[in-house]
Amino acid sequence: MADSRHPSAPSCWTTCTNFLCTQKGILLFAQIIMCVSILTLFSASAPGYSSLSVIELICTCIFFVVYMCDLHTKIQFIHWPWSDFFRAFIAAILYLITSIVVLVERGSRSRITAGVLGLIAASLFGYDAYVTFPLRQ
Repeated sequence: MADSRHPSAPSCWTTCTNFLCTQKGILLFAQIIMCVSILTLFSASAPGYSSLSVIELICTCIFFVVYMCDLHTKIQFIHWPWSDFFRAFIAAILYLITSIVVLVERGSRSRITAGVLGLIAASLFGYDAYVTFPLRQ
């Protein structure tokens, strides 16, 4: 006999894996991985630049949870497409500037690797900004 007290709703795991299969889910997950790896390398070689990765990691995790839990349809007082666009666009610019500065200064291998990964992150955030630009839709 079925339990009538609990309606059949998708589990948290199902919702998470369904979101991770979308283009936005893959982009946000890749951005989180890039931020963590850049944070690790910057912390080891150039601690002054690690705050950018921390801030972007927090912002990206917030947007990941908002989109994964479908909160962007429930919370209407924030315009989510424009907020996401500005987050990604500003992150792309800041990662580009920071990576160029780190690469020009030269230093250890971890610093150069962080600079190169920062350029990759800048292109990843730039692609996200291009894809999520609200006027394109």
